[in-house]
Amino acid sequence: MCKMVRLCCSVVSMALTASVFAAPAPVKETIAQRIEIFQQLPARRAAALRGLIERFNAQNKAYQVALVEHDWHAQKTPHLLILSGDGEEAFLAGKPRFRPLHVVMKEAGAALQTLRPSAAMSSTPVDAKGLLRALPIGMSTPVLYVNRDALRRAGLDPDHARLSTWRDLQNTLAQLADSGSTCPYTVAEPGRVMVENQSAWHNVPVALVRNRKAQPAFNGFFQVRHVAQMASWVRARYLHVFANRAEAEQRFVSGECAMIAAPSDSWVDFRRQEGFDVAVTRLPYYDDLPGAPQNTLADGPSLWVSAGKKAIEYKGVASFVRFWLQAENQAAWQRETGYLPLNRAGLLAARSDLPENDVDNTGNDVDNIQVAVDQLTLKPATSVSAAQAVVGRETVRQVLDEELAAVWADHKATKAALDNAVARLAPGK
Repeated sequence: MCKMVRLCCSVVSMALTASVFAAPAPVKETIAQRIEIFQQLPARRAAALRGLIERFNAQNKAYQVALVEHDWHAQKTPHLLILSGDGEEAFLAGKPRFRPLHVVMKEAGAALQTLRPSAAMSSTPVDAKGLLRALPIGMSTPVLYVNRDALRRAGLDPDHARLSTWRDLQNTLAQLADSGSTCPYTVAEPGRVMVENQSAWHNVPVALVRNRKAQPAFNGFFQVRHVAQMASWVRARYLHVFANRAEAEQRFVSGECAMIAAPSDSWVDFRRQEGFDVAVTRLPYYDDLPGAPQNTLADGPSLWVSAGKKAIEYKGVASFVRFWLQAENQAAWQRETGYLPLNRAGLLAARSDLPENDVDNTGNDVDNIQVAVDQLTLKPATSVSAAQAVVGRETVRQVLDEELAAVWADHKATKAALDNAVARLAPGK
C-alpha cells in the first residue's frame, strides 16, 4: 500500500514538474480586417488622405485601411471609393454598386454626425429624404483670390480694394491693365463659375421642367449678359481664359495673373507658395439685380461605400468614417486639403488653436473656409438657387466649356453658344 502511495506521488510530482517547464500554449494572433479604399484625389489631397489612414491604422487593431490602385471597373470593387466627375458618374450608372452610408452607419451602431446637407450642395451624395448616400469629403465652392502684391504694384491698397460688385472689379482690372498687368483676371473653371454659380449667386434658374423632366436652361437673359460681359473683358485683355484649371492656377501662382476665380480648396496650394501674398474674398455680384447676392454652390469628391460586402467589413467602414469625423481629424483634413467641414465639430475645430494641424506653417489660417461658408449660407437656398442635378455634372461642364471657348475665341456669339450648349444637352442627344 505504501509503495502504491509513493508511486502515485511520484507520478503527480512528475506531472507537476512537466507542467511547470512545458512551453506555454501559443496565443492565437488576431488578424485585422482589411478595408480597401480607392481614391481619385489630386496629389496633395491624396497625401492628406494617406496621413489620415496612417493615424487610423496606428490606433486600430481590429481594422486596417489600405489604399488600392487597381481599376475598380475590371476587378473586385474595394470597400470604399472616393470619386468625382466622370468616375462618379460611371460608378452611379446602371445597377446600384453602392450601399448608402447612412444605412452602413446605422447598422454598425455608429452615429453619423455631419452637417445637415444644404440645398446648395451637390445632390449626388444625398437621397430624396436628405440622408447621406455618400460622405461629401471634398466639397468646395468658387471664390475670388487676389495677389496682393499685384494690387500694390498698380498703386492700389489691397486692404481697401473695391471687389464686391462686377462694376467694382472691372474698375480694378482697368487699373491693373493700365499699370502693365498682362493678365489682370482669369477663371479656373469657366462653366462652373460663370454659369452654374453666378446663376445661383443671383437666384437665376439654370434648369426648367419640360414634360415632367428637368432640362438644362442656362441660355436666359442673365447668363447671356454675364458671358457677354466676360467676352468683352477678353477682348479688352482684362480676362484671360486658359485650357484648364491647372494652367489657370499656375498662371496665378507665377504672378502672371493678378486675380483668379477658383475653387475654395485651392487656397492651400496658393498659401504654400513662398513669398506669395494672397487673399481670398467672395465672388462679385451685380448690384442692379434685386436680391443679389444669394448663395453659391458646393460640390466635389465623395466617399462611396461598395455594395455586397460582409457585415464585419461594413463595421470597419463605419469605424473609419467615425474616425474621419472626429474634430481633430476634421481640422487636419480641412487645413491640409482646403475642403469644407463635414460637421459642426470640424467647423469649430478649424477655427481653434490646434498646433498639430499647422501642416504648412500658415498658423490658424482658414480664411478660405470662412469665405466659402459665408457664400454658401449667405441666404437660404431657394428652389432656383439650389444645386440642380441636371446641370451639376461633368458632362454638362465639358459641353459648357467647349461652347464658351468658342466665345472667347470670337468664333461664336454668346447667345448662339449657350443655345447650342442647351441643345447638345437636350434629352435624346
